[in-house]
Amino acid sequence: IVSASRSTDIPAYFSTWFMERLKRGYCCWYNPFNMGSPYYVSFAKTRMIVFWSKNPRPMLAHLPELDRLGIHYYFQFTVNDYESEGLEPNVPSLASRIETFRRLSATIGPQRVIWRFDPIFFTPQITPEVVIRRIYRISRELKGLTNKLVFSFMDVRGYRKVQSNLSRERFFAEGGY
Repeated sequence: IVSASRSTDIPAYFSTWFMERLKRGYCCWYNPFNMGSPYYVSFAKTRMIVFWSKNPRPMLAHLPELDRLGIHYYFQFTVNDYESEGLEPNVPSLASRIETFRRLSATIGPQRVIWRFDPIFFTPQITPEVVIRRIYRISRELKGLTNKLVFSFMDVRGYRKVQSNLSRERFFAEGGY
């Protein structure tokens, strides 16, 4: 089982590269936190790929080829709604992501598209009630398109750079994590 995209969004940015590497039988991976030694991943015995993405639309064109290769796959598709806060500036609009979700689910089935609302976090402006309303609104759009919702809570206390970025953007009051 290959868990693709935990470090970067392969379906969104590198789908063609990934398919080429799959044909060649391997890829080289560098840990972004330790650029020392390369890690080689062989696809020789791959039977399943889990794609993690906020925008799998570029990967849609490659799904027939994956099917021909006999490799099983499914998607962990993150669909959040932090648009008004501008927290995810490099992802398509919420409407576009929902449309992609519809296309992907229609292509591979709802059992192979897991919806992630991840991370959940709270600020003075993003209260639990606000998050619940956003999840509910998206769930109405995705009804019948998935069988599962996965979420997690963000705890920024262990990530100084994230704390600094969010404080700089005034999402959190000093010490209000």
